[in-house]
Amino acid sequence: MYNLLKGKRGIIFGALDENSIAWKTAERAHEEGATFVLTNAPIAMRMGQIDKLAEKTNSEVIPADATSIEDLENLVEKATEILGGKLDFVLHSIGMSVNVRKKVPYTESNYDFTAKGWDVSAVSFHKVMSVLYKKDAMNEWGSIVALTYMAAQRVFPDYNDMADNKAYLESIARSFGYYFGSDKKVRVNTISQSPTPTTAGQGVKGFDGFIAYAEKMSPLGNATAQECADYTISLFSDLTKKVTLQNLFHDGGFSNMGVSQSVMEYFIKE
Repeated sequence: MYNLLKGKRGIIFGALDENSIAWKTAERAHEEGATFVLTNAPIAMRMGQIDKLAEKTNSEVIPADATSIEDLENLVEKATEILGGKLDFVLHSIGMSVNVRKKVPYTESNYDFTAKGWDVSAVSFHKVMSVLYKKDAMNEWGSIVALTYMAAQRVFPDYNDMADNKAYLESIARSFGYYFGSDKKVRVNTISQSPTPTTAGQGVKGFDGFIAYAEKMSPLGNATAQECADYTISLFSDLTKKVTLQNLFHDGGFSNMGVSQSVMEYFIKE
């Protein structure tokens, strides 16, 4: 380990179980010397094992609905009190689509479901940053990171309205990141990760096919959840102080590929 986050404080949203990128990021942040608060929605906490992670990383858990300003204000106030000062990093690892869960086709979207997923997956990021900004809760040169997926730019039919949510999430990162950078010297970025077999990801129809295809297309293969955690730590560290407003592809090169030899071989008739 490198002590990259020694003395740094933060909040990590979205750790559900050992498959979660947020879970692995918390483990790595702890290894690199950070202290942090863990948070998730109460219903997600009942489904997951966050208390196990808290014990492992000597962290406290503060339940919060990321769509509730009141909950977020309470979270930030308690976190800065528990941690003994302003924050240096925040990870937003939250995503949910009721349309996906209910297997509603994109062309037949239930718009009440759409609004709920949009609020949880994207608008919550604006709300988190709004509370942090208004409370002046981030230290200068702090880092805020959200996780996204390339369906924000390209068509993956079965990703459904989560593609729209991720596109909006990335726009929020850029727009709010401008103000956070100009006014607070805080950087805001998104990581566009390879398809990863997390609990949430596996809810998408055809997800195994996503993973297999991306593996064959990517020169370096798919990035794992553990590797994403490592990359996230680098963005929390002082080594990336001037990186902001970026959507950073962490996908083994998939995002720049047109076609790979291994995919072509599948279609070429002998």
